Amino acid sequence: MVTILIDGQDHCRRVDSLLRNLLPCAPLSYLRKLTASGHVHVNGAAVAGTRILCRGDRVTLKESARLTAFLADSVGGLDILFEDQWIIIFNKPGGMPMHRAAEVDERNLVDVGTALMRGRGEEGKLRPVNRLDRGTSGAVILAKSPTAAGMFGRFVKEEGLEKLYIAAVAGELSGAGSIDEPLAGKEATTRYQALCSGNGMAVLAVFPATGRMHQIRRHLTSIGHPVMGDVRYRGYPLPADFPGFALHSFRTSFTHPATGIIETVLAPLPSSFRNLCSGCNREAWNELIPRLAETVSENRATQPH
Repeated sequence: MVTILIDGQDHCRRVDSLLRNLLPCAPLSYLRKLTASGHVHVNGAAVAGTRILCRGDRVTLKESARLTAFLADSVGGLDILFEDQWIIIFNKPGGMPMHRAAEVDERNLVDVGTALMRGRGEEGKLRPVNRLDRGTSGAVILAKSPTAAGMFGRFVKEEGLEKLYIAAVAGELSGAGSIDEPLAGKEATTRYQALCSGNGMAVLAVFPATGRMHQIRRHLTSIGHPVMGDVRYRGYPLPADFPGFALHSFRTSFTHPATGIIETVLAPLPSSFRNLCSGCNREAWNELIPRLAETVSENRATQPH
């Protein structure tokens, strides 16, 4: 048996995401077969690929020659949260741009993601369906073909994505609120819920109801609680080794335009972000971490086992 003990790095990750990162070169059909045939167990029980993992869970895989061969392969480079024949969703690191700037040849999500696909023998170039600012980490969707890009592009424009961000902000804050302040002459609404607060900072769950440029960053600054590290909008500087700033796209939900299935994808928090948040109120944060997965629309207790 292959055994994996879930820690903070994989807390709130779906089982299918864990399998994809563990076996990056395996065919998608093989990964689906592993869960459908009951070869993947969490805490001793067979589970579906959509099962959300929490810190302390024990995942076991039935060992076979084929599994061992795939374990030996590696293409590395990015954290895959979800993948099918149309799209791939990455957990983008903070500080990584979506595209290569015209004047700078630097590591960026599109190029690294496309190289990952080609390392598996898949041709073509990835195309962003949605985007995150360079400093923001978390879930971002890329299409695998022009057809998929058109299909998902229309869906996002017409239906939108349901998104939940986690933000660490300056100043202590409690309760919930809504920020309704136009941006660039257009209406914009951001709702938030304080998760924990202390030592001069707060950690918020943030729900953008509209999608204006830099909306969350600008709205939080407007109420006197800028995102930590976001110096463009008056955020306090973070240590040089903190990548980007303290804003993370944690949950993305959408009805898949090709399958009609409602997909809810979670992006585990980076270690630097977890360490920063624990400084706001260590006792409250330690109690919060095991409950973060329960912020999804479908409670883990109702998910198929």
